[in-house]
Amino acid sequence: MGEVVGAGLVSHVPTIMLPKEVRYEIYGGKDTTLIEGFKKLRSEVLDSLGADTVIVFDTHWATLVEFIVTSHERRTGKYTSEELPRGMCQVPYDLKGDPELAELIAAEVDANGARCTANDDPYLPINYGTVNVAHHIAKEEAWLSVGMNMAAKASDYLKVGEGIGRAIAKSGRKVVLLASGSMSHTFHTFQDISNGRYETADPANIFSDAAREADYERLEWFKEGNHAAVIDGMPAYYPHKPEGAFGHYLMMAAAIGGRDCKAKGRQFSDYENSVGTSQVHVWFDKPEGGWTAEA
Repeated sequence: MGEVVGAGLVSHVPTIMLPKEVRYEIYGGKDTTLIEGFKKLRSEVLDSLGADTVIVFDTHWATLVEFIVTSHERRTGKYTSEELPRGMCQVPYDLKGDPELAELIAAEVDANGARCTANDDPYLPINYGTVNVAHHIAKEEAWLSVGMNMAAKASDYLKVGEGIGRAIAKSGRKVVLLASGSMSHTFHTFQDISNGRYETADPANIFSDAAREADYERLEWFKEGNHAAVIDGMPAYYPHKPEGAFGHYLMMAAAIGGRDCKAKGRQFSDYENSVGTSQVHVWFDKPEGGWTAEA
């Protein structure tokens, strides 16, 4: 039997790919806590889990008529972002794949009522929701990416996550799940960004007080292991535009028990602003009795 050995909500914000001196300029003489958070996550958690495969729910990969999971033997090359080539330019990546698990995921998700295909096209673009995270924490594990469907509802994301959980259970693999994206995700205006306003990590610079408070509420639910509250609270959260409609979190959560999941979250970074959007790393350890047991 396979199992999910750990799961996390992680930031892929472009600034984590900038040189230190540029980051200090952007953050007003300080540095983001996200890079050090990745280092601690790797050394304090991932190194001891012995995962075979990492699955990234990538909010920068948009699909439409189906969900897609990468099924390459290996993805290798250099990545330049069309959004911010100044900061993400010719970033090398070399990620081993897991075609067998990818095909199993596609079959199980499809059987669970959400159309899903596995794709190993060598020209399929990779996205920075995967590249940036892998740049900081990838080692010898296989890495798969799963896209966000632009037409999906929360119920669809939950179906996909359930199917992924079933595929993992049948696979014999030890798997880490990474929901790559932010919480509330509304940008300040171009003029404000251009003038350097709202760039520092101070949470006061989050787009609105209401968005910040909604994030804080969910961070508290994560800390409590109250995933039912997060899932049931999605209608109230949508006005704050969580990245990817929060599909990255919903798929991750559904794969580890959904509303019944009791895994408590612990932060591996501060809750930070980036030009109005929220950025944070939250890790969920598997409780002793399983994902749905009280920690």
